[in-house]
Amino acid sequence: MEKDSLTLSLIVKRAMANVDVEGLKVKTKFYTSLCCGTTAILSVFAFLFLIPFVVDPAISTILADYESQPVTCVAVEHVYAEGLSNCSWSSCREGCTNAPLRCHQIFVNYTKLPFEEWQKGGVDLESLEWDVGETKFYINTEGCGYPPRVNCSEFAKKYGFSNLGKPFPCYYSKTYPDMVVARYSWDDNLKYLILSLVIPNVLFAVSIGILIYWYCPGCNRSRTPIDTSSYVESFHSKNEEVYLPVLICLNVQKIYFRKKKHIFDQKISF
Repeated sequence: MEKDSLTLSLIVKRAMANVDVEGLKVKTKFYTSLCCGTTAILSVFAFLFLIPFVVDPAISTILADYESQPVTCVAVEHVYAEGLSNCSWSSCREGCTNAPLRCHQIFVNYTKLPFEEWQKGGVDLESLEWDVGETKFYINTEGCGYPPRVNCSEFAKKYGFSNLGKPFPCYYSKTYPDMVVARYSWDDNLKYLILSLVIPNVLFAVSIGILIYWYCPGCNRSRTPIDTSSYVESFHSKNEEVYLPVLICLNVQKIYFRKKKHIFDQKISF
């Protein structure tokens, strides 16, 4: 066993002796820098993409200040319309950037009576006093979304058509009392907002921090810099070797055409 361990250690030492440590450091730094730069660029694009789809709706939801507990709503009117002129607003849209050509417009009455109390019974629907009547009803704050999370056909079947007059839970805005939505969750809204703000910005900051630490001349003077120029030059030289025959052929063609032009000019002069 001791001989085997000694033999293994000798093999490892010989293998390590043949490894170019400095070259490995240079390559590692080169590819790590490439990954950091790519990550920083993608993080910026990801953050810009998340602003209209996640950040802006989440902030609008926070500003609306919805009631955390669902109250009792009743749909009183459902209009299905087609055309831009008839779809000035929509209770549900699949896609938040395109103009609605077809729309479902649902109007509701709501009371601040919690829906849990309504479910317990003992409250007559005819005797209820509605706090707000015939107001616009939306699937969420923006009134739009993307499949499979948002399906406007299912939304219309659930709250409109034959279900008119049936009580259901909804959330009203304390800031804008005329605004009522079907879906609201403070925890989910806050979670998506934090994730969309933190993840891209942290990735961008870490990537840029690593690049600044390595390449900023005054950041760490005591650290021995690793020169990656030799590896970059060798990286380019490989490509130059590949294209060298092509360059030679192009130069030969240039010389040939110059000679032909010279002979042609001499003939014209005669």
